[in-house]
Amino acid sequence: MVRFLDTNVILRYLTRDDEDKARAALELLLRAERGEERLATSHIVVFEAVYTLESYYGLDRERIRELLLPIIELRGLRLSRKRLFRQVFELYCQERIDFADAYNAALMLSRGQAEIYSYDADFDKVGGISRLEP
Repeated sequence: MVRFLDTNVILRYLTRDDEDKARAALELLLRAERGEERLATSHIVVFEAVYTLESYYGLDRERIRELLLPIIELRGLRLSRKRLFRQVFELYCQERIDFADAYNAALMLSRGQAEIYSYDADFDKVGGISRLEP
């Protein structure tokens, strides 16, 4: 059986603002890494975790990457296109662009798409992408 992993479990583990929940979340993640538990999550969960860690907890981008990538890359966690997130975090941290823009840019590059219609100048920072205005 595959069980869905929600954002709040990830956040309890990372923030340790409730030690009992943090410990239980860690045990769950360890079981997933050992293959004893099968988990799945969504891109929305990752986005929500990034947003919460950045806006509510005030963590910097590099720290958010350090915390979330190992969870995303857990052997026992299913997440579609999970390898894409390494590049998403690279763009998010190095180019200092919004996480959603970093995701869309990484997705475009993975698909071989080089042009985007957008008014958002963040895309001008991403090599291999040309921004067009309608």
